[in-house]
Amino acid sequence: MNAPESTRWAMCVAYLGADYAGWQLQPTQRTVQGVLDQAIASVANHAVSTICAGRTDRGVHALMQVVHFDAFVLRTAQQWLNGINANLPEDIVICWVKAVPRVFDARLSALERTYVYVIDNATTPRVHLLGRAVWFKSPLDVERMHHAAQAWVGEHDFSALRASGCQSNTPVRTIHHVSVTRQDDWVVMRVTANAFLYHMIRNAVGVLLPIGQGRCAVDWAQDLLEGRTRQHQGITAPAHGLYLHTIKYGPEFDLPQSGQSLPLFDDA
Repeated sequence: MNAPESTRWAMCVAYLGADYAGWQLQPTQRTVQGVLDQAIASVANHAVSTICAGRTDRGVHALMQVVHFDAFVLRTAQQWLNGINANLPEDIVICWVKAVPRVFDARLSALERTYVYVIDNATTPRVHLLGRAVWFKSPLDVERMHHAAQAWVGEHDFSALRASGCQSNTPVRTIHHVSVTRQDDWVVMRVTANAFLYHMIRNAVGVLLPIGQGRCAVDWAQDLLEGRTRQHQGITAPAHGLYLHTIKYGPEFDLPQSGQSLPLFDDA
């Protein structure tokens, strides 16, 4: 007797990462994937293992994490959406669900990924956003930061921004766009690339902060990139200012191109 055929589903997940030990399933810790897989399994009536577009670290948030999974039960997209959300905690939500061809892979089919890093640059921290933005008291010159970051646009060896625990086979990545903008006391860095290295954006923010303060020259970002080493680098910025913003796929999959929306990020 032939085994029943499965259907591949793609869906968008938004979450706050503060109470999770990152995305990836870990046997002894609470992770976003672990909670999500259990919620999907409760609707599918069988075990499910999700594949995501980009694994986020402990404390990192997502407005549009895209995952895929295979299921053997008949459910509509709306039934998946309603059923999974009913089994999730309030800090994880499914934004959309769509059936996709078997060739779709949430990670391998992604063309580019966009992250944003949010800094509260007010003189006193906004307590209602504790864990959702990084407070940095010293005034920041975003024009200097933006200009410095342009040295990273294009295909480069990003060893200088790569954490020691990175498991990627190559440090080469292609940054398509990077910007640093200000809205009142908010400073937002937006980076789009084909893929990222471990802690790459947080290390990049650590380089830009002293440039924004005027303690380091604008050319320091270029010099560090060319040095290809983490020695004498800036700090690794805290995780809770980082958001996975969007994942882009080709038109052949006909997927929504956004997840949850926050005006602060969308206008940056």
